[in-house]
Amino acid sequence: MPEARSALREVLPKRGQLAVEDVATLVLCKPKLLPLKSMTLEKLEKMQRAAQETIRQQEMAQREEPQQ
Repeated sequence: MPEARSALREVLPKRGQLAVEDVATLVLCKPKLLPLKSMTLEKLEKMQRAAQETIRQQEMAQREEPQQ
């Protein structure tokens, strides 16, 4: 099976150095800024703290009842 010949022929220098121009460079992009906390998240955290405080108060009340 004969080899397919390409239209372009590779040429290498017989003397001297071979120079390659394909140099990888860094590409900088815009930083992605994320919000620290959304309003919804702050509301949920506030509700959770209030619920935990209510539970804590109920537990304290239950502990004091049997002692009386």
